[in-house]
Amino acid sequence: MNFANYDTEGFYDELIQPNGRPRKEALPLIQQINALPPKELRRRQKAAEHALYQQGITFSVYGDKKGTEKIFPFDIVPRIVPSKEWKTLEAGLKQRIEALNLFIDDIYNDQKILKDGVVPRDLVLSSECFLKECVGLSPPKGIWIHITGTDLVRDGDGEFYVLEDNLRCPSGISYVLQNRAIQKHTFPNAFQEMRVRPVSNYGDHLYETLRHAAPEGVEKPTVVVLTPGIYNSAYYEHSFLAQQMGVMLAQGSDLAVRDDKVYLRTTTGFQRVDVIYRRIDDAFLDPLVFRKDSLLGVPGIMDCFRKGNVTLANAPGTGIADDKAVYAYVPQIIRYYLGEDAITANVPTFICDDEKQRKHVLENLDSLVVKAVNLSGGYGMLIGPKSTAAERDIFAERIRKAPRDYIAQPTLSLSRTPTIIGDAIEGRHVDFRPYILYGREIYVLPGGLTRVALKRGSLVVNSSQGGGSKDTWVLGDDLRSMDEILDA
Repeated sequence: MNFANYDTEGFYDELIQPNGRPRKEALPLIQQINALPPKELRRRQKAAEHALYQQGITFSVYGDKKGTEKIFPFDIVPRIVPSKEWKTLEAGLKQRIEALNLFIDDIYNDQKILKDGVVPRDLVLSSECFLKECVGLSPPKGIWIHITGTDLVRDGDGEFYVLEDNLRCPSGISYVLQNRAIQKHTFPNAFQEMRVRPVSNYGDHLYETLRHAAPEGVEKPTVVVLTPGIYNSAYYEHSFLAQQMGVMLAQGSDLAVRDDKVYLRTTTGFQRVDVIYRRIDDAFLDPLVFRKDSLLGVPGIMDCFRKGNVTLANAPGTGIADDKAVYAYVPQIIRYYLGEDAITANVPTFICDDEKQRKHVLENLDSLVVKAVNLSGGYGMLIGPKSTAAERDIFAERIRKAPRDYIAQPTLSLSRTPTIIGDAIEGRHVDFRPYILYGREIYVLPGGLTRVALKRGSLVVNSSQGGGSKDTWVLGDDLRSMDEILDA
């Protein structure tokens, strides 16, 4: 199994040029793969899959009648990001997070951007993600979004575009770290030769980010990870990150509010908690403020947060900035708060709540991707070119009934990367989720989750829809020249 018969089929390929030759940055890896004995690559793939099974790296699919726990499929041919490309992406992500944090703070306080007409007031205030209960909040250090997972795609023009922002409880980082641990043993020589930048220190960066977010005056903060429990789809990740940081993993029932402060129940009594990395959605966080039927959260925790006695990361209400309709205005948001043009562009987006744009969408459903603004995971979506007339009719009716709930975008020619399919290497479409931490400064992990659509021709990469993942190799500045590689 090698690249001898690999065909890019006209798509932008992350490792292979249109002429069939490897990209410069991928050459050491491809040379080593091509030099392997016939069945060795497949053997290494099976060994990686076995390691995932042994470690119990799983996720849950709600409503799956065959069982709740699944292993997230992993492909051992990595995605490669050259150093120069990464520097541009890193700058674009830092810029974006800084502006979105300012936007959220403004929306829940002065609302200057709405008064100035840069973003439509009705669009923001009608969003399901706008929480009236968060108006007037001022989180410690002014940071609302401590942890972000921003989804990027590369189109056929070779450029990266931001597909969406995930500012509430972004998941997937555990797969990044575990994939890397396995990958280093799969291609150790290529890994070393290509100066792949490390990701293993993410836990340290996350811990320092959370410590920095502690309320004013707290010198040695106690940090906990708040999980909904073992039946949550990302429970493995919650426990993994708690272990990586060396902090307690808690459920809502483990925490209690006393005298406007949050305490952790321990075998030796109550321990004061200063920072909570919460992996519970806003609606379930505090039954006294949000959903009264929630058994997952902590009664009274929002009042503690409002009084500055505990930090919630990410802060409640951050979802207003990853509403897919608000997303369309992020370039204007960046320009308004920072006085700069966006470094990394958005995907062009049509807002169905706008009459003119809605008319265009309804007339071109066969060529557009339609998304529900508050759904994720590949749900509530129509991929026009792959849809039937009946499916388009259904979505047209949905858009007419609730136009605020939908946006549409052009169907992108997503980049592909070589993937092991059976006993062959074939191209499959991918996206990319880097992880950004906002503490003393904004830090972007040099890597991220590359999700791959394992079904041939599919553009849906979500694990719940049959997708898998790859390790992402961000290369250092000192990659050898092409002449040095060829002479080796």
